[in-house]
Formats: sequence, C-alpha cells, structure tokens
Amino acid sequence: MRKVKDILTRKGSHVVTVTPQTTVIDALQIMADKNIGSVAVMDNGAFLGIMTERDYSRKVILKERHSSDTPVGEIMSSDFPEVRKEDSVEHCMQLMSENHIRYLPVMSNGQLDGIVSINDLVTETIRNQEETISQLQNYIQS
Repeated sequence: MRKVKDILTRKGSHVVTVTPQTTVIDALQIMADKNIGSVAVMDNGAFLGIMTERDYSRKVILKERHSSDTPVGEIMSSDFPEVRKEDSVEHCMQLMSENHIRYLPVMSNGQLDGIVSINDLVTETIRNQEETISQLQNYIQS
C-alpha cells in the first residue's frame, strides 16, 4: 500500500510559501511562475493554511475584490484535515473526497512536511497500477 511518504520522496517535500500579508496578485504570480495551483501560508515558521486557485476565484473574483490589495490571509483556506507521512494514498483520497478539497497538508510534530494534491495521489495510484501490471506480465512470461 502506497503512503504519503512515497509521494514526498518522489516529488520532494519543498513547499512554496507566502506570508498572510502577501497580496493575492503576488501569490498568483508566484503560482504562475512555479506552475503550481497553491501556496502554503506561513507565519514565522507556523503553518496557517493554503491559498488555492479556487480560493482566488471564489473569494476574490466572485466577490469583486481586488487582488492587488487583498492579502492572502483574508482568503486562504485553513480548515484542512492533516495527514502524516505514514497515511495511505487511499486515506488521503477519501479525505479529499469527503471534504471536497484538492490539497492536504502533511504535518509532523506541528511542522509542515509537505503538501499533497489530488494530482499527486492520482499519479501515485497510476504508478502503482503500472508496476503491478509489469510484475504480472513478467510472471506470465517467465
């Protein structure tokens, strides 16, 4: 059974962060530059939440706010269930489905160890299935 630690080992545990005072437009520029869909919001090393593209569309655009003067701290999501490196990919998928979210913070001793996305989970599931198929093909051919 695949674990969160397998995903972080493959993709790395580096997380792009911003402060709660960062403007939404600056956070969006960082996300565009790094080709990512979210940034972690940190304050003095403490994890506060995640700002996602969904937060932007629902809490800035639809409410006719201005991204140049809205701080990330006002629109970030902070009610994520936490996962640990030892948690299974299946558990993470269940949490995402139940909570209608696309990102999960990976925590250890109160510190952010990484973020896993729905894309990370799907990719890991596909990799696992490909390995199983390859092993079965090798078994059949031997």
